[in-house]
Amino acid sequence: MSILRTENLSLVYGKGTPFEKKAVNNVNIDIKEGEVIGIIGHTGSGKSSLVQMLNGLFKPTEGTVYFEDTDIFTNPKELRKIRFNIGLVFQYPENQLFEDTVAKDIAFGPKNMGLSDEEIAERVKKAARFSGLREELLERSPFDLSGGEKRRAAIAGVIAMEPKVLILDEPTAGLDPVGKDVLLSQIEAYHKESGNTVLLVSHNMEDIARISDRVLVMNSSELIMFDTPQNVFSRADELKAIGLRIPEITEITIKLKEAGVPLPAGILTVEEAFKELCKLIGKGGKTDA
Repeated sequence: MSILRTENLSLVYGKGTPFEKKAVNNVNIDIKEGEVIGIIGHTGSGKSSLVQMLNGLFKPTEGTVYFEDTDIFTNPKELRKIRFNIGLVFQYPENQLFEDTVAKDIAFGPKNMGLSDEEIAERVKKAARFSGLREELLERSPFDLSGGEKRRAAIAGVIAMEPKVLILDEPTAGLDPVGKDVLLSQIEAYHKESGNTVLLVSHNMEDIARISDRVLVMNSSELIMFDTPQNVFSRADELKAIGLRIPEITEITIKLKEAGVPLPAGILTVEEAFKELCKLIGKGGKTDA
């Protein structure tokens, strides 16, 4: 079942002025309920503009966004409710923390939804758990947290609204390798437990390969690929031509195959590569090399 789709979606900044710029051009996508969608593209390709139209923050110049088959722009008064169902976490969301305590920051969205104090308290605890925040941190000032904890607190504030679609724009940007891995693991756990749809914008191809059911590729405001990670990353030359790369382990296994090591195509993670190499070792490690 489709939960989010677009028809001929376009966005032009400064339309009719000397500074007119097309940010998104004629994008048609259909996202199924429960999918994890990776979104990649070089800087300025239209990724952020696209996701900000998907939750109604930007109104398209042309085209339509449908949430559960309803045009989200039909009734402007309903857009607020739409944003509760399509939660958007901006890049560096920790810069938007402002309350006295972490719990109050997480509760901000649910409070604006008009929920009871009991429901808000329950959602704060649940969202903190999804985001990997220890309960003892909830009564601390968000400004006393580490960088990774601040990021998780900001994400928890969106999760607490229990959106049916969670959009994360570069959620691991600026984090150290450990912080990135922890946050990505929490996103995976959130998706597994909630079953909700997740859209992940990232420059990190390893993250995209690890978590995505399908990958959407933007280039110069246009959608140029929307397919499984295996099919997208098999088009390495096309991706490199537009300034993108494939996961490092995929690059390595391609070179091993070229050298005669009989590995299958479409290896995307270190775990997959390790498993396949162990199979070869178990067979005596025979190759044509």
